[in-house]
Amino acid sequence: MTFRAPVRDLAFALKTVGHPQLLARAFPDLDDDTVQAVLEAAAAFADNELAPLNRKGDLEGARYENGRVTAAPGFADAYRRFVEQGWNSLSAEPEHGGQGLSKAMELAVFEMVHAANMAFGLCPMLTQGAIEALSLHGTERQKRLILPKMVSGEWTGAMVLTEPQAGSDLAALTTRAEPDGQGGYRLTGQKIFITWGDHDAADNICHLVLARTPDAPPGVKGISLFLANKFEVKDDGSLGGRNDFRPGSIEHKLGIHASPTCVMLYEGAQAELVGELGQGLAHMFVMMNAARLQVGVQGVGIAERAFQQALAFSQERKQGRTTWDADGTIYGHPDVRRTLMLMKAKIEAARGICLTTGVLADLARLAETEEERAAARARQELLTPIAKAWSTDVGVECASLGVQIHGGMGFIEETGAAQHYRDARIAPIYEGTNAIQALDLIGRKVRLNGGATLKALCAEMALTAEVLTETAELAPVGRRLAAGVAALERATDGLLGAANAAALTAATPFLKLAGDVVGGWILGRQALAAAGSDDPWLASKGALARLYASQVLTLAPGLADAIAEEGAEDMAAVPAAALAG
Repeated sequence: MTFRAPVRDLAFALKTVGHPQLLARAFPDLDDDTVQAVLEAAAAFADNELAPLNRKGDLEGARYENGRVTAAPGFADAYRRFVEQGWNSLSAEPEHGGQGLSKAMELAVFEMVHAANMAFGLCPMLTQGAIEALSLHGTERQKRLILPKMVSGEWTGAMVLTEPQAGSDLAALTTRAEPDGQGGYRLTGQKIFITWGDHDAADNICHLVLARTPDAPPGVKGISLFLANKFEVKDDGSLGGRNDFRPGSIEHKLGIHASPTCVMLYEGAQAELVGELGQGLAHMFVMMNAARLQVGVQGVGIAERAFQQALAFSQERKQGRTTWDADGTIYGHPDVRRTLMLMKAKIEAARGICLTTGVLADLARLAETEEERAAARARQELLTPIAKAWSTDVGVECASLGVQIHGGMGFIEETGAAQHYRDARIAPIYEGTNAIQALDLIGRKVRLNGGATLKALCAEMALTAEVLTETAELAPVGRRLAAGVAALERATDGLLGAANAAALTAATPFLKLAGDVVGGWILGRQALAAAGSDDPWLASKGALARLYASQVLTLAPGLADAIAEEGAEDMAAVPAAALAG
């Protein structure tokens, strides 16, 4: 099935999340025509270069032989063209060779990359996070010699955290960083699940590694961040000898087969400190937060890919007597059309959440006053776990529904629908599981400041609900959004007063409720922007908002009730043996 990047949807989404206003304030050299040109060029690359490699990459995958990793067929050449065309450097600072475009534009481009080929997109995605970490915490030498090469994409970055005994609990990591007596360190240890940790698509790979120095205290306070390059980087920027780390193997996974997931062995590898000793986790969180938002965008991208394939299949497959005229295809069956429209609505909601978070990231850096920057930063931090978790759940849901639309043919690998489902399933797991995102949301983003940031967002969403209610064809959306906002406010108040165990038990349902309501707000704004148009494409925005309101927002009050009755005491009283039967 031919993939077509959703340029019109992305351009419309950018306009409705405040991107034009951002450009006017902080990017005066950019305009709508430039945005459109960038989106169209990126779409051409995604459609023509990356999408054709997706199936082949799944079937053949990356290879590990004789201690080396080779990218899936065609991937190394595609990556070099990606770099040559400048797609790696979109939002990086010009002083390091970047183009200085907005974060939201970068996210829009990467959505197309991930939709076309999710396994490919992981490589430059992690490089973006490494760029942000070195930009903030790197030494002058690292910024001068390493950063420009990573910005251009000539060298790639890898995030190196996980160990066999230390997954989500990084306090348990044991990789050692021994001072070498010359101002550097030697790393010894094993890391697992290192995405694109080794490959042949770039001249050098820069590993950002969490490790402990000999005198470090236990726990997270003893973790520091180190930079270890596959090849030595000399003072003139040229490459020297191979460093003392290597891949031990690559994992055999459910999906993203073309993304090499490496076991990495550090055997006295030369490394440099990044930032301050003992602050490794805080420094790495810069990279992790960037990756979390990008993984949310991955969820949108894989959902879009699955949706496009399901929609195309529904307009070809003929089965049974249809209710609505659609040339006899299953698109004429009401439940098939409802499913496809709900997929589309959730995709647009998730896209809007991610792009809104991108706009806020730019405002947090570039708004005129510290008050504005602080408010943008607080809302960006609030939305990041929602963008990551809710959007990747949408990705899995839409990929599953895509298989369902295909019926039995969806369960057959040759149709390709199954690959999207297999690829999508990792996104709720890596870069912090979605349960961890929910804990982060209630702990750091809601309870820590008494819910002030979320309550301010609720007030803004309530105003949108009022405007919707005053627009005849959108009044049902407004009423249901208002009820959803009220439910979210009620759940927030309950969460703020809850005991710790009760709050932890309610975290995942609370994040779902927040994502559902914010998604409804996004769709309501899109419907208002399209209201009154005779263009069928724009008119569909109102239909999508109404369907989402009736199928999703109507459930919000019940979800808030369930959060209030979380049942922590019941759960605490049930041992595992009782569940085993």
